[in-house]
Amino acid sequence: MIEKKITLPDKKSINQIKQYFNKYNLMKYLKDDEKTIKPDLKDLYRIHQLIILNKRMTALEFGCGWSTIIIKHALSINQKKYGKNISKLRKKNTFELFTIDNQKKFLKLTDVKSKKILGKKNKVNFIFSDCIMSKFNERFTTTYKKLPAVNPDFIYLDGPDPMSVKGSVNGFHTRHLELMPMSADILKIEPFLVPGTIIVVDGRTANSVFLKNNFQRNWIFKRDEFNDQSIFYLNDQPLGKLNKLQLKFWK
Repeated sequence: MIEKKITLPDKKSINQIKQYFNKYNLMKYLKDDEKTIKPDLKDLYRIHQLIILNKRMTALEFGCGWSTIIIKHALSINQKKYGKNISKLRKKNTFELFTIDNQKKFLKLTDVKSKKILGKKNKVNFIFSDCIMSKFNERFTTTYKKLPAVNPDFIYLDGPDPMSVKGSVNGFHTRHLELMPMSADILKIEPFLVPGTIIVVDGRTANSVFLKNNFQRNWIFKRDEFNDQSIFYLNDQPLGKLNKLQLKFWK
């Protein structure tokens, strides 16, 4: 059971979630601005809490938006709480967020919004990369052409839009109303991830099943139908002394 490995957020009503974000002075910003997708407060609350409750230090996000701001805000809270307690951990990109998107317009909008809400000091590492059709284990997938050299302990998968993926393989592509997202980027970096890593997939049930069936390490998987999320926890044995310290810190 994944609940034995990570702490899941308490269930809250929409009014309780609004009060939660009001406490952090965020609610006044989490509104429909007609330029981006309307914020899903329940999803944002769960992301924020998962990062805080499980002491996450470095995040990788596929697809930018409201989640970008919430992830970075949660990491900043953790930095204030634990920044002085991690000197013995081998971490380079502590409390940083790396966000990848293949649409420059949304990257720019999110960049402007994040600076307005979080301030210029809370910098997000935005990465633009085309996303193309490709293969993984002879299955048709999509992959970003460029990935950052980072080892995250929290990954949030909510991109790309399958309609925005370029190219085709053997004539097949995802720019079709009945074809769903099928990202393989996390599978490519799986060998580098440390035990204790958490992955959250927003919606994208078919993609979650694809990841589950192609992962080669020991992942615990939970499908949260009520919140339309899938959560993975890397339950491998510790890789060594430093990883043991990291796992101890997370507890």
